[in-house]
Amino acid sequence: MQLVGVRDVSKVFANGVKALADVSLDVQAGEFLSVLGPSGCGKSTLLRLIAGLAEPTAGTIDWPDERGREDLGFVFQEPTLMPWATALANVALPLKLRGIAKGEREARAAEALDNVGVKGFERVWPRELSGGMKMRVSLARALVFRPRLLLMYGPSMGLAPILVEQSFELIQQINQQGVTIFMVE
Repeated sequence: MQLVGVRDVSKVFANGVKALADVSLDVQAGEFLSVLGPSGCGKSTLLRLIAGLAEPTAGTIDWPDERGREDLGFVFQEPTLMPWATALANVALPLKLRGIAKGEREARAAEALDNVGVKGFERVWPRELSGGMKMRVSLARALVFRPRLLLMYGPSMGLAPILVEQSFELIQQINQQGVTIFMVE
């Protein structure tokens, strides 16, 4: 089943920089897709366009399912955690914004933290977490509402080499649990 279709998408920024030209691809349910390339080649722009955080200059991004972007998780290049909120509160935020009751959202947030290997850090502030732990909390936040499609920057971003393999294994496990992964590296 197709989750999203990108058709002849181009993006030219106001300053004239051409980030993408005529990109087309289909993202099928259950896939693990990775786009590789050097800095500045348009990988981030493609993620932002699919997520609806920017509009293409030309072409279309089609969501065959009416839920479309509502069923999308996004892990940014930087953790973007709220410094005034605990790890649990950061992960629970998407559920709070969707009106989920406090008890359920905290239980689901704790489960999401456990699923990404951060159990026991629910009441810790972002400033007390390592870079890798912050990325895992960001991943838990993207997964807490159980999206079908996860857009993300690669798990090696900002991590010590010894942790990269563990991060890739975690992402593969998430994919095997039925979440479609679209990653840039």
